[in-house]
Amino acid sequence: MTETRELLTALREQRDTLRITLRGLADDQLAVRSTVSELTLGGIVNHLTRGERSWTHVLSSGTGGTPPGMFDMEQYETPPGATVTALLTAYEEAARATDDAVARVGLDRVVPLPEAPWEPGVVPRRPVRWIVLRLLRETAQHAGHADIVREAIDGASTTAQLGD
Repeated sequence: MTETRELLTALREQRDTLRITLRGLADDQLAVRSTVSELTLGGIVNHLTRGERSWTHVLSSGTGGTPPGMFDMEQYETPPGATVTALLTAYEEAARATDDAVARVGLDRVVPLPEAPWEPGVVPRRPVRWIVLRLLRETAQHAGHADIVREAIDGASTTAQLGD
């Protein structure tokens, strides 16, 4: 198995864990705050979807420009009228686009990253591998958050659902 396939498989596993967390969730539970955190399941999926889209834009454009909405805070909110099906469909489409872009560009290619608001004028350059590893870390972190949020909503646990 190639390094690209191994990394994308690891990322896919984390995406799958997140999707499992939403199994059986009612649409009206997407925006429930179940802990002291502001995080909701709909907000987590929305954030990860937008993150995948932003990084795919970076991979595809090669310009280093900041993708629209990359640093907007509403990405952490459940979109009004969201459904579990619609959010997961959008997430899957964004994930597929990311995987396609990574396969097309290759892990070793160095691309300019967006200028971060906290570092004006700095446009770092990183290999695509760095972006994939960042997505992997971010997805795994938020899959863990989602598991805690879901368990606090109705007792469902990703770990218990893995064998389903």
